[in-house]
Amino acid sequence: MQRSRDDGIGLDELAQAARNHGMPLEALTADLTPAGMHYLLIHYDVPFPRAEDWSLSFEGFDRPMRLSLDDLRSRPRVSAPVTLECAGNGRAMFDERPVSQPWLLEAVGNAEWAGTPLAPLLHEAGVPESTVDVSFRGLDQGIEIDEEQAPYERGLPIDEALRDDVIVAFEMNGRPLPPQHGAPARLVVPGWYGMAHVKWLDRIAALAEPFDGYQNTVSYRMRTDPDEAGEPLGRIRVRSLMAPPGVPTFPERERMVAAGPLTMQGRAWSGSAPIERVEFSADGATTWTDAVVDPAPAPHAWHRWAVDWVAEPGVHELACRATDAAGATQPMEPEPNLGGYANNAVQRVRVTVR
Repeated sequence: MQRSRDDGIGLDELAQAARNHGMPLEALTADLTPAGMHYLLIHYDVPFPRAEDWSLSFEGFDRPMRLSLDDLRSRPRVSAPVTLECAGNGRAMFDERPVSQPWLLEAVGNAEWAGTPLAPLLHEAGVPESTVDVSFRGLDQGIEIDEEQAPYERGLPIDEALRDDVIVAFEMNGRPLPPQHGAPARLVVPGWYGMAHVKWLDRIAALAEPFDGYQNTVSYRMRTDPDEAGEPLGRIRVRSLMAPPGVPTFPERERMVAAGPLTMQGRAWSGSAPIERVEFSADGATTWTDAVVDPAPAPHAWHRWAVDWVAEPGVHELACRATDAAGATQPMEPEPNLGGYANNAVQRVRVTVR
């Protein structure tokens, strides 16, 4: 359900929504998402720093330092496929949603990110014993509250920042980062929703107190009342999605398939544990069949799943749901919240079999 300008969305908000884009669900059939298909959420404007002039500063550490892109490239290089999902994925599917990016289910992607591990950089700078959070600032700036211009900035607890799989990335799918994906360098925090993967990174700071910036304390929090503090978003909730079968009708966008055997396939992921089970339903989530789930190619990359279905003539509602090794299972309905966040409810696809 998308709102029009008559519902209170202005031209600037429409322009921002157009700038962002999601991944076509057909791309769920690919192990890696091409950069141009990978979902993209840009809060403000896209900065274009010159790589030769750019540097990354480390402040509040025992040995403050500043590194150029060449300095980062001279450090040990690592790469891994990592699934990124926007915390607002599925926002447009709430009965009541805020005026914000109206994602359906397309705000996800799985790319090969390469760079240098963050933890050695922090140790090189010298982490003070008093450090509780590490903040990450981007070059993109905007006005959120009180008409004060401020950069996009997020904080991570020190234990999360020191994980050995968090990287300062400067490549995506074997090529230098595209400008829209955070060039020259960005943060990649495997397992966390996309708001933690700060793009156009230019400063990292050690903090003796929890980071109290807007993107931590006001935005990206689960709350049902405007006056409550709410819980901050962190790891990605368990989710599965299927690639839509057949061909779409216009303008309803329902799917049409021919009767007979089909192989349904999709991807599943969780920020907390590997996927243990994916179930498929062709009767509106009344009965379920176990799909075959492939091992993930890396700890925080999505799993491929597939199941055979004999499509019989008529109208069917397809559904899929995943369970991870930590015991979390997708709910049938989303958890209500004011920000329209973390909607990992079961996907449903209406199909007419001819």
